[in-house]
Amino acid sequence: MERPIIGITMGDPASIGPEITVKAFARPEIREVSRPLVIGDLRVLERARRIVGHEDIALNAVSSPSEAAFAPDCIDVLDMALVDPDRLPVGQVSAEAGEAAFRYVEKVIALALSGEVDGTVTNAISKEAINLAGHHFSGHTELYAAYTDTKRYTMMLAHGDLRVVHVSTHVSLREACDRVKKERVLEVIRIAWQACRDLGIESPRVGVAGLNPHSGENGMFGREEIDEIMPAIRAARAEGIDADGPVPPDTVFSKARGGWYDIVVAMYHDQGHIPLKLLGFVYDRQQGRWDAVEGVNITLGLPIVRTSVDHGTAFDQAGLGTANPLSLINAVGYAARLAARRKAAPR
Repeated sequence: MERPIIGITMGDPASIGPEITVKAFARPEIREVSRPLVIGDLRVLERARRIVGHEDIALNAVSSPSEAAFAPDCIDVLDMALVDPDRLPVGQVSAEAGEAAFRYVEKVIALALSGEVDGTVTNAISKEAINLAGHHFSGHTELYAAYTDTKRYTMMLAHGDLRVVHVSTHVSLREACDRVKKERVLEVIRIAWQACRDLGIESPRVGVAGLNPHSGENGMFGREEIDEIMPAIRAARAEGIDADGPVPPDTVFSKARGGWYDIVVAMYHDQGHIPLKLLGFVYDRQQGRWDAVEGVNITLGLPIVRTSVDHGTAFDQAGLGTANPLSLINAVGYAARLAARRKAAPR
């Protein structure tokens, strides 16, 4: 099968996004699995090439995916020409950069919905910057849901064989606890099971985390497990889903890493993010730098494929040329895998 076309947004133009994009294209992995196309600003990528020392990579400006050459040692760029890098310093939050980053995402969604690209990958945006620009979204996930008119969706994080989906994400911890309801937990279990099927796992095993310490200890530390989570698990089992739990949150991720589960349903944002980032983000304190920044963020339930880097804009590292591209490379790999399976067996 022909490699899928993957649209990659450049991210906030003042962030590390342009730099890791160039670094990713300098390696063979993303071309082996996809035909990659950057949605961003040509002049910003020219600056990024200089910063990371890859001026040997050519830039090819296109106005549509059909014009892309997908040639080795070349970055095809759908040039939106939204910012002047001479007036936009790296490493700073601004409404101008936020507006550009928002428009890149808006464009790649439109390309995916029209079938011009087979999947999408997003570099990090600054929530503060896009809100300064007047776009009031709490992140990519909510933006994609709004622009694809998707009501039922969730975030999945993946690092190797450890996969986590969330009952809630960008809300306060107090509100997150209130959102642990049978209907939502069951919905996320179903989405998690289907995500594994989409990745080629024939009989997924879903581990469902508890909300409270020790999964409530039979009601001593809270009743959410008894009143909401367990009924959702029973309902999922009645549908033929191999769901287990509620498993105490302090052991479910170790069990998943050991092969007990193909995916874990976490009850809130940090419950799922912390174990993934503990594994994927490796800091060398002697060298004073990140050895690895790995992991992929995937939005499930959308009519289009969307994966993302599992890190932020890292404005403090922008302009240094030291940012690690592994998360972006992994995100492209996941997007290509999902897009290829959708093309082979469209639903």
